[in-house]
Amino acid sequence: MLRTALISWLIWSVLCIWSFWYIWFIRLVWCNQINKTNQTNRLNEKAQTDQTNQTDQTDQIDQMNKTGWLKVFGILLVALTASQLIHMPPMNEAWAGSPTLPKSAKAAGDAERGRAVFNGKGVCYYCHGIDGNKDQRPQLAADTAALIAQLNPQPTDLRNPKVLYLKSDKQRARAIREGHPGTGMFPDTRMTDQELTDTLAYLALLRHEGSSKKP
Repeated sequence: MLRTALISWLIWSVLCIWSFWYIWFIRLVWCNQINKTNQTNRLNEKAQTDQTNQTDQTDQIDQMNKTGWLKVFGILLVALTASQLIHMPPMNEAWAGSPTLPKSAKAAGDAERGRAVFNGKGVCYYCHGIDGNKDQRPQLAADTAALIAQLNPQPTDLRNPKVLYLKSDKQRARAIREGHPGTGMFPDTRMTDQELTDTLAYLALLRHEGSSKKP
């Protein structure tokens, strides 16, 4: 009987000790798992915060760059316009000696008056040359001439219909009024509707003269 009781006591003691260590081990593993999860969550939150801050800084830098370029473009545009108004040479000197236009050119407008606008108030000849001749540009202020020389693409040859992108008077009128995107042509709101019609008639004459030239 004593031997049986001793054996039972030993078995019970071993089971108690094993149960204690087993529960302790489970608790340790569970605590470690919770700590790892918390650390992972904190790292993810920190990474998201850093990414958000970096995105905000990038957006601010992009906005500053865009604003800076807009200001530079505005300053250049104002400077070019002011130079054109201040240094505009007399109209008679700009195209003196050019041949008289035929009366047939006045069908859709007065090409004679359009020529005066082209070489004067419209300042078209600054970039396209006197009477549309690219090689006959007027004497301009140094800064204005430098800006025109740096235009990309360069002003179109109005006497060569093959290189003209605008195919209708409606497109040409809109380009004159609103400017031509992607080029150095800025909007002209000072020209009256009649002057615009006359200018379009003169541009038609230039295209006709250019296409009728013999090679």
